[in-house]
Amino acid sequence: MRPASLDDYVGQEHLVGQGKVLRRMIDTGVVSSFILWGPPGVGKTTLATIIANKLDRPFYVLSAVSAGVKEVREVIQRAEKDRFFSPATPILFIDEIHRFSKSQQDSLLAAVEKGTITLIGATTENPSFEVISPLLSRCQVYVLKAQDRASLEKLLDRAVTQDSVLSRYSISFESKEAIMAYCGGDARKALNILELTVNSQPINAPIVITDEMVKSVIQENPLMYDKDGEQHYDIVSAMIKSIRGGDPNAAVYYMSRMLAGGEDPLFIARRLIISASEDIGLANPNAMLIANACFEAVHKIGMPEARIPLANCIIYLATSPKSNSAYLAVNSAMQFIEKSGNIPVPLHLRNAPTKLMRELNYGTDYKYPHDYPGNFVEQRYMPDEIKNVVFYKPQNNAQESKMLERLKVWWKKIYK
Repeated sequence: MRPASLDDYVGQEHLVGQGKVLRRMIDTGVVSSFILWGPPGVGKTTLATIIANKLDRPFYVLSAVSAGVKEVREVIQRAEKDRFFSPATPILFIDEIHRFSKSQQDSLLAAVEKGTITLIGATTENPSFEVISPLLSRCQVYVLKAQDRASLEKLLDRAVTQDSVLSRYSISFESKEAIMAYCGGDARKALNILELTVNSQPINAPIVITDEMVKSVIQENPLMYDKDGEQHYDIVSAMIKSIRGGDPNAAVYYMSRMLAGGEDPLFIARRLIISASEDIGLANPNAMLIANACFEAVHKIGMPEARIPLANCIIYLATSPKSNSAYLAVNSAMQFIEKSGNIPVPLHLRNAPTKLMRELNYGTDYKYPHDYPGNFVEQRYMPDEIKNVVFYKPQNNAQESKMLERLKVWWKKIYK
């Protein structure tokens, strides 16, 4: 059922629709090197094959799983020979290019730079992390999306009427919900599920595919989650942003996705401590205590029970008032220090453990706040050069409003 032309290609309209970038490349015959990035089963290999066939160019295929530097160089040498007989630049398609080592990717650079080959790479991993910068700078990156429901339904309907085997039978669908749920936007997986389901039924009568029939064949829905890849970063990012945005339902959902995919619960707990300090901060100081307690609990009890304190903590953080004032304050101070350098500490604040230091007035005239009413006395803590610089700016929440009132009393010239 692999499409042989763009007319049969389903999905990715943002790339192959009328007037879109890859469609224009094919129509004009001017194809530059590019990398197709997207999840499994969305048409990366198919698209590369269609482009090569449409342009009638020499087409070489390598799999990064089995090919090494030797194979890459052999293909480049063959491509150089082809150029003597045809002006058309050969296309080299590398599947799973993210699996190529640095040296293997380096071996492609000169050929891509000189135009000996037009490189088309396919990857399920973020090229920013997996493809070396010099090669990435010579290639455009096009993102393919998971197939949507309409595209998947079109592929399934086409399969039961056009596939050389399935079309022999009378096949219809009572429902496609189970197939949609199990395939997760992967067209290849959807077609495999269809084939398995049909093969499980008697072939001497019309077949009406139901959700129950699909579930009985598939049994279990393995989740797509790569603890070391793109999914790892995307899902934890979504969890943190859901907490920051005050959505406990989304936050629990993404946390559960990670746990179901085999993520280390301590990794999640560490991220919650960061979230408590960065996003909740001084608006609710108890958040840090809760997050630390959660980490300790997860460390002590492990899975599967660790999901419970994690859920408690996530819901507490998501529903807490938010403030990033401390986060902004320390970032501002760090940036300021990069520009200002090492400004001397005022003498009266310096430590004076030796006689010489005392003779040099280290610590002289320091006022001990506990000796004054209210445990406060106004004195200079910042160096003279930056005495009015403000890093901490209280935000509008109950806790920091109280802190701001106190600061207004103590530091009238700065906090007004």
